[in-house]
Amino acid sequence: MGAMGSESSAVVDLLRRHGEATTQFLRGALDRGRAEAPARLIEAMEYSLFAGGKRLRPALVLETARACGGGETPGQSALAAAGAVELVHTFSLVHDDLPAMDDDDLRRGRPTNHKVFGEAMAILAGDALFALAFHILSEKADPTVAPQLTLELARASGYVGMIGGQVLDMEGENQHFSLEQLRHLHRMKTGALLVASCRMGAIASGAGTDGRTLDAVTTYGRHLGLAFQIVDDILDVTSTPEQLGKGTGKDAGRGKNTYPAILGLEESRVEAMRQLEAAVGALTALGERAEGLQKLASFVVERQA
Repeated sequence: MGAMGSESSAVVDLLRRHGEATTQFLRGALDRGRAEAPARLIEAMEYSLFAGGKRLRPALVLETARACGGGETPGQSALAAAGAVELVHTFSLVHDDLPAMDDDDLRRGRPTNHKVFGEAMAILAGDALFALAFHILSEKADPTVAPQLTLELARASGYVGMIGGQVLDMEGENQHFSLEQLRHLHRMKTGALLVASCRMGAIASGAGTDGRTLDAVTTYGRHLGLAFQIVDDILDVTSTPEQLGKGTGKDAGRGKNTYPAILGLEESRVEAMRQLEAAVGALTALGERAEGLQKLASFVVERQA
């Protein structure tokens, strides 16, 4: 196997390993409330939470924790942070797919949550996933870091982060954004949770008071978030629904602002590479420990789905 194939295999293994650890943790979290919660609600939550996906955000949490000195085996605080981030991400997908939002019928190759369980149950399942994220942080993370982890996730997912970015995205339909306006939107909508994933990994490892380390992983996360969104926009134009496991070409139809619409496809690809280089460059402070984070950044830009 060539160098490129070997590197690709390594990042797939890294994502699988971190994904399995996160999934196991989340199954345990849901099982603890199974006897008391309505069965149909649990079913709707599990339908989206365990539907597959790359588990990129929890992988960033766990790999950043490892790179910041957290050890090869994830600690309980890192697992709680990884699970919480994935719960918030899944909540956002369930709600984004609703008819009142993006009105999508397909997610990860399957009918979206509201198509299977109805709109009301999908809304409630999303709400429950969001609430569970903060439940597990307060219950399972070490009390010395739980407040800081909770603050990071609340800020990244709320009105100055992901949810605020979604509002800007909806309000921007059929308007022409400048490149800086588009970057601002995506720093909130997509980037905030990716940055939080990196910062929470550092905090969970005990590096939350190390300003140099936190600055490095924050800068890495910011550039990674922009690269991720640029590639997402490119794939919406160039891929098929079968490749992505969700609908494609809808951004242009809804008059959404995207990088290809503003920059064109080729310049968007160049910009994604610029953001990748900046993300990797920010990891210098972590030295050789950052190899896994470098691989994850390359995967984000080179992925085909």
